[in-house]
Amino acid sequence: MNRRQLLRASAVLSAAAALPRTNAADPTADLAFGSSFVRELARSLAVKPFEPPDEKLPDALKDLNYDQYRSIRFQPEHALWRNEKLPFQAQFFHRGFFYKNRVDLFEVSNGRAVPIRYRRDDFSFGGGLQQWPDVDLGFAGFRIHNPINRPDYYDEICVFLGASYFRAVAKGETYGLSARGLSIDTGESKGEEFPVFKAFWLEKPAPNATSLVLHALLDGKSAAASYRFTIRPGESTVFDVEMSLYPRVDLPHGGLTPMTSMFFFGPNDRKNFDDFRPAVHDSDGLAISNGKGEQLWRPLSNPRDLQVSTFADLNPRGFGLMQREKKYFAYQDLESRFERRPSLWFEPIGDWGEGAVVLFEIPTKEEIHDNIAAFWRPKQPLTAKNEYNFTYRMHWGPDAPKSDALARFTRTGIGARGDDNKLFVLELIGDKLKGVDPKSIKGMVTAEKSELTNIVTEPNPETGGWRLSFQCSVKNKMPIELRAVLVQNDTAISEVWTYRWTP
Repeated sequence: MNRRQLLRASAVLSAAAALPRTNAADPTADLAFGSSFVRELARSLAVKPFEPPDEKLPDALKDLNYDQYRSIRFQPEHALWRNEKLPFQAQFFHRGFFYKNRVDLFEVSNGRAVPIRYRRDDFSFGGGLQQWPDVDLGFAGFRIHNPINRPDYYDEICVFLGASYFRAVAKGETYGLSARGLSIDTGESKGEEFPVFKAFWLEKPAPNATSLVLHALLDGKSAAASYRFTIRPGESTVFDVEMSLYPRVDLPHGGLTPMTSMFFFGPNDRKNFDDFRPAVHDSDGLAISNGKGEQLWRPLSNPRDLQVSTFADLNPRGFGLMQREKKYFAYQDLESRFERRPSLWFEPIGDWGEGAVVLFEIPTKEEIHDNIAAFWRPKQPLTAKNEYNFTYRMHWGPDAPKSDALARFTRTGIGARGDDNKLFVLELIGDKLKGVDPKSIKGMVTAEKSELTNIVTEPNPETGGWRLSFQCSVKNKMPIELRAVLVQNDTAISEVWTYRWTP
């Protein structure tokens, strides 16, 4: 975890209620654990008043700075399941710095849930830290390791740390964007609420297991929820998620499957950035496969003012924040390696009804800030004293699962053509573009409140794909909604490119 990732946490840590639990300091304390155990806990929490979080820490841990917290490291030789040589291992995060909330952890084996005890000897501590009593502190979070890249080394594949945030990687990748358990009142004037994961149950894997099952309990002022994660690492790391949500109050602005990412600048948005790197971002676009079968691609931007975009839908097939650009020379950052950042695709299971994919693009002047948020918002408010069940699949990896052969937009470039004109250059690749008659291909482009000229569609021999370019004139300083698609004999052969351009 780097400095940027830790600094993100300062804006998101929020309330948590105390978890009714056995004495975690007693190694013999355990409880029977079944498939409905965490769901029943969430249901019972939701009918009780919300309680403030357990943030009690020894004085020596209350005000740690960044470097002091970084000096506290879990010792890998003490990882859960390491001595048993199982295919998964768990390592734990110490409380302190921004991570003051207590998270309780349990190991599930043979139908019993046993508390995982905090032991100071499991951690190494840097110099300059004062001593504190060796008491049960619980944990801040945990990470899961697996030999995903090579058989003799257990790499980190996912981490749960801070509020309801978690991240994962596929083979050969590094951490990038994050997911959350639930978003509440994102972008509302009264401020966003950040519910937290307050406890996890880790099922002990079999010696030949290819997946790991985790259960989580989420709680916040407005809602409680339970989660069952089945995690399968690989070329794409897949989470199968079963969620049960119990609102304490009506949630007119509740968000499911929330994602958080960073877009600082790219070829479509380089103005005012004096940087040696061509692009800096964890994600470069929002992809949507809607219930009508239409596929949308929305390049991200770092706008001058807050932008909120809503994509209404009925029973979405999938959506996600993607990092499509995978070439080093597109970024040229030897430390951050943005080309290795994962995409995250959500695949709803079953019919989710009416709602919208909501995208927030927030202005930022520093790359340490996550300024992109996206989630699914149901059309009907999630009402108090009801139970809502959602099942979905999360694909962390280089791309979304292949759905059809439509050509895809891989790059959006924008440049000036005089004071009142912009040139848009869009690159596409895909099997449908190979060997086609150029005379049969046409770019269809529309723009609100603007004039389009010089629409050109041509093969790109350097990429093996096609290029669609056009000029857009500026009549005023109002945002312009643009839309483009490649057609062959009046049939769409590409996804739909959609963009909000602010002059």
